[in-house]
Amino acid sequence: MAKVITIKPVTRIEGHASIAIELDEEGNVADARMQILSLRGFEQLVQGRPAEELPRIVNRICGICPWMHHLAAVKAVDGCFGVSPTPTGHLLRELCHALAFINDKILHFFFLAAPDFILGPESDYSVRNIMGIAKADPELARRVVQMRQLGQMLLDRFAGKAIHPVAGVSGGFAKPMTREEREDLLGGCQTLLDFAGFALDYGKEQVFGRYQEEIQELGVITTGFLGSVDDQGGLAVYDGRLRLMDPEGGITDFSAGEYRDHINEAVLPWSYAKAPYAASWGQGFSLDLDQPQGIYRANTLARLNVCDFIPTPRAQAALEEYRASFGPRPQYTLLYHYARLIELVYACERSLELLADEAILDPRVRAEVIPGKGQGVGCVEAPRGTLIHDYATDEQGCIVRANMIVGTTHNIAPMNMSVRQAASSLIRGGVYDESLLNRVEMAVRAYDP
Repeated sequence: MAKVITIKPVTRIEGHASIAIELDEEGNVADARMQILSLRGFEQLVQGRPAEELPRIVNRICGICPWMHHLAAVKAVDGCFGVSPTPTGHLLRELCHALAFINDKILHFFFLAAPDFILGPESDYSVRNIMGIAKADPELARRVVQMRQLGQMLLDRFAGKAIHPVAGVSGGFAKPMTREEREDLLGGCQTLLDFAGFALDYGKEQVFGRYQEEIQELGVITTGFLGSVDDQGGLAVYDGRLRLMDPEGGITDFSAGEYRDHINEAVLPWSYAKAPYAASWGQGFSLDLDQPQGIYRANTLARLNVCDFIPTPRAQAALEEYRASFGPRPQYTLLYHYARLIELVYACERSLELLADEAILDPRVRAEVIPGKGQGVGCVEAPRGTLIHDYATDEQGCIVRANMIVGTTHNIAPMNMSVRQAASSLIRGGVYDESLLNRVEMAVRAYDP
C-alpha cells in the first residue's frame, strides 16, 4: 500500500517546516513536498500604523536577520515620504547591513549546516549539532562562538541593539559615529576578516573537497536565479538593481520598484507560504522537475551566479577559484554553502571599506522628513535572498497597503523541487533510514530557510 513518510520538524533551520514524502505501491517516491504552516500576517498587521513605526515592527519577522527587514522597511518609508538619506546616513545603514551579514553567515554555516559535514550526514542525530562539534573539535567551536559574539557586540555597541534594531530612521540614521567607535569597529572587522579567510579555507578542505559526490547529486535542480548587482554588474547586497537570470543565462536588470512587472506569486495548496515565480518569462508556474516553468532561486548561490564580479579583492579571488571548479553559473544546491563563505569574506572586506571612508564620521546623518502620501519599495539582499518591502501611505503618512517578499519566499518553489529530487534519488523500493532522511533535510538546509 502507498505510504507517507513525514519529517517533522525539519531540523537546524530558522523556523518551522515539515516534509511529506509520498511513496507509491512499489515504495518509490511519487511526490515530496515541504510544508510551511506558520502564519505571519505582517502585511495585515501594519495597516493603519504610522509608516515610521514599521522599521521597528517588521524587524520582528526574523530574529536572525532583523537588520535586513529593518533597513528594507526604512528604504520603503523613504520612498513613501519622498526623501533621500544623507550620504553619511546611507553609509551607516550599509555598514550595519554588512555587519549583520557577517554574523548570519557564521551562524548558518557553523551552527546549522556544518554538523552534517564535520560529523557526517550518517552520524546519530543526537550528536549531529553544534554541541557535537564542540565535543569533536572544542577549539573550532570556541573560535566560532567568539567570532559570532564579536560580530553581534560590534553592532550592539555602535547601534544600540544587535537584534530588533531601531537605529535606522527615515531620512538616514539615528546617530553619528565617533572616531572611537570607528577604531573599535575597524579592529573587530579586521579580526572577522581573518576568521572569514580561515572559514573559507576550512570549508574547502573539510566540506567541498570531501563531499564532491553529494554536491553533484543531492537536491540538484535546474532553475533561473535572482540577485542584486551594481551599475557595473558587480555583487551588491545593500543597494543595486535586481538581476533576473533565466536557466540559459539570459539576464534582465530592473529596479526594485519594477519587481511586479517581473515577479508574480503563486499559492501552494499544501503551504501557507507564497511561491514567487518569473512571470516575465511568459511560461506560467510549474514545479515539474523535468520541465519547470518560471522557477528561479535567490540567496548566496543565486547572487554569485548573476553577478559579473565581486568588487572586493579577496572575495573576487575566491569567486574566480569557485567558478574555475564549478563553472560560471552552477546549479548544484549544496554549493549554497560555498557561496555563503565567499559572501562572508566580501561582507568583512566591505565593512572595512566603509569604515575607511572619512565621510562616515560626518555628523549630518539624517535628512528632513515630512510624512505624507506616497509609495515606496525598499530592497536589500538578505542572507536568505532578495528582500522586498512595498508600502503605500495616506495623507497622514499611515500605511494603507503593504506587500513583503522575504528572502526565503523566493526559494519556496525550488526547495520543494530539491526535496523531491533528493527523496526520489535516495528512497527506492520502500527502503530508507534516518541517514537518508537527513540527506533530504540537507537539501533544505542548503537554502538556509
